[in-house]
Amino acid sequence: MKNLNRRSLLAATGGATLASLLPSLAHAQNLETARIVCGFPAGGTADVMSRRVAEKLNTTGYVRTAGVVDNKTGASGRIAVETVKNAVPDGTSLLLTPHSILTVAPGIYKKLSYDPFTDLAPVSLGASFSHGLAVGPVVPATVKTVSDYLAWAKAHPELASYGSPAAGSIPHFIGALLAKNSGVELKHIPYRGSVPGITDVMGGQLASMFTPVGDFVPNAKAGKLRILATSGPRRTPFTPDVPTFTEQGFGYINFDEWYGFYAPAKTPAAVVSAASAAINRALREQAVVDSLATFGLVAAGSTPEALGRMTREEYDRWMPIVQQIGFTAES
Repeated sequence: MKNLNRRSLLAATGGATLASLLPSLAHAQNLETARIVCGFPAGGTADVMSRRVAEKLNTTGYVRTAGVVDNKTGASGRIAVETVKNAVPDGTSLLLTPHSILTVAPGIYKKLSYDPFTDLAPVSLGASFSHGLAVGPVVPATVKTVSDYLAWAKAHPELASYGSPAAGSIPHFIGALLAKNSGVELKHIPYRGSVPGITDVMGGQLASMFTPVGDFVPNAKAGKLRILATSGPRRTPFTPDVPTFTEQGFGYINFDEWYGFYAPAKTPAAVVSAASAAINRALREQAVVDSLATFGLVAAGSTPEALGRMTREEYDRWMPIVQQIGFTAES
């Protein structure tokens, strides 16, 4: 709830934040264009978030022509971080990433090629979202709750698998927490993004999937899969009939995730401020807000300083959870 209130406050005060940053846009007027580097494939929520902002960068005055999206997939989103870390720090390269790549990955990789606090400069929050658990035709229609799912998985261990958009992602750890605390073995199958895993769930090659709720919604409405629970402190506005894990008695799964924009560490402060102002302006356009909502994303910008604090808070929160689960890249 604390996190949710904080994000609501950021969204509510964004007008003042944007007004204070608008003069810095003049520093970016000489940029022809910019790219937003995304570590996940086209079609997922990360890609959608990137594209909705990229296509508005020129209308905000940050660049002269619309931005482009560079999908640097692989290594569970880390290649995108490395790409921006090594990019020229002139404001033409921005990273869009779920916070887990910066706040969870350091706990699971002994040798990480980037430091989230020294190799990147926070720019702006992008959107918050909940994760969900969904099942497909492998799981009988009689399974309607998380408890039903665990009972089915215990009775059918050969089928009890779940996918996530990446090893070491928060959806991966939601499944791991559920298995660890329930005593039911669930086999994790990592994918490169949400779309391939959801496709396998609908096709009957995979029993279940944990991933951002927005990635499930279109197919859930079409009856191709069933969402059993969502991870946030309250029901999402996109799935009001789906109870949370907490409502169903699994209170240890009670968190949202968010996307943030970052620049290379040595990007001049004036350019970072200009990029932040541009992103905040884009996120306040009703067309952008409505488009992101169709994918289960709640648009919410912030100052660079606020995003820096949020990144540190999530890092401090998730390190003990990573240790509790005991997962490492060598696992």
